[in-house]
Amino acid sequence: MVSSEPRAWSWVLDRVLKRPIVSMLAAGAVLVALAIPVFHIHTADTGVDGLPRSLEVMQTYDRMQAAFPGEQFTADIVVEGQSLDQSQIQAAAAEMRQIARDSDQFQEPVTVDVSPDKHVAVIEVPLAGTGTDEASTDALATLREDTVPQLFPNVSGGEVVGVSGFTAGSVDFNDLMAARVWWVFGFVFLMAFLLLLVTFRSIVIPIKAIVLNILSVSAAMGIVTYVFQDGHFEDLLSFDSTGGVAAWFPIMLFVILFGLSMDYHVFILSRIKEAVDRGEPTNSAVSHGIKSTASVVTAAAMVMVGVFGIFATLQFIDMKQFGVGLATAVLIDATLVRGVILPATMTLLGKWNWYLPSWLEWIPKGPALEGSPEPHREGSSEHPAVRPDPRPAEA
Repeated sequence: MVSSEPRAWSWVLDRVLKRPIVSMLAAGAVLVALAIPVFHIHTADTGVDGLPRSLEVMQTYDRMQAAFPGEQFTADIVVEGQSLDQSQIQAAAAEMRQIARDSDQFQEPVTVDVSPDKHVAVIEVPLAGTGTDEASTDALATLREDTVPQLFPNVSGGEVVGVSGFTAGSVDFNDLMAARVWWVFGFVFLMAFLLLLVTFRSIVIPIKAIVLNILSVSAAMGIVTYVFQDGHFEDLLSFDSTGGVAAWFPIMLFVILFGLSMDYHVFILSRIKEAVDRGEPTNSAVSHGIKSTASVVTAAAMVMVGVFGIFATLQFIDMKQFGVGLATAVLIDATLVRGVILPATMTLLGKWNWYLPSWLEWIPKGPALEGSPEPHREGSSEHPAVRPDPRPAEA
């Protein structure tokens, strides 16, 4: 009889199960090394820098910026009131011009625009830097925290309602994401934990699944940071680094990858749990479960890598980040995480994989596991009791 198990995965898995500690540490070290760039990640709105320079409109834009470099990115000081003192606004703008001449954070020309009804005035202050780099964000912070309170302590007939502009929008979006992203993480982790807890009646399985997903997401984000923020492989991927990662990308990567990886994670664990419920030891069940699903998981991963990889060929840098990030994330998750770390940790934990505290015994079995026999305990020589034949004995 010819085995249907893939030879490559059988070869890898046999060695992983033989040396689970070494395999887990080696794969974990690779993932941690890939994730190191995440510690200096800088997210920002890529803006016009994310558009391909081959477009005619961008070529025109670049010529305009070369001719008028001071007007590239501005911070807009917005003053609103029913009866604004125009002379006070002009005096504040004149002081701002003097500050710009003496500072390396601001540039000229500083201009003033007033609405037709005289109720709103906007003082535009060009900022140093590219609009999203550290120089621009530092200049914005100085403007908001020091310069504006100094120049506009009290405006007759109105008040400063804010400092807006491209840089301000990017900074505010990043701050909002940083404040709210933990709610997203918490919700996803909680729902995943509860669903896996009910499905497999174990608290170890969901905790381990969450940790593995964090590792794969961190490694993928590290690769994206290394490539697109730090500017490696620019010629290979045909892009110019903007010095940051698209602000929307980290949370998008996390949500998409978590959903995809949990799909075949449950698929693999279901096969392992079925083998355990049939009485197989954990080592044998892990080997059978992963080998029997390896072809399907690998094929699905390759399809997704190919689809996401297409985005890396597009000219828009945001789409390149999307393609490279998700393609590498799926590849890492389907190989190092599910093919090495998962079986290694399950082998090391043994029967503790299915640990459920006594106070959670009320959780019902899932529909797929309802008719499964009681799990065989490793090291036990007990056999199922022989039930008497209910049919009457023949004379």
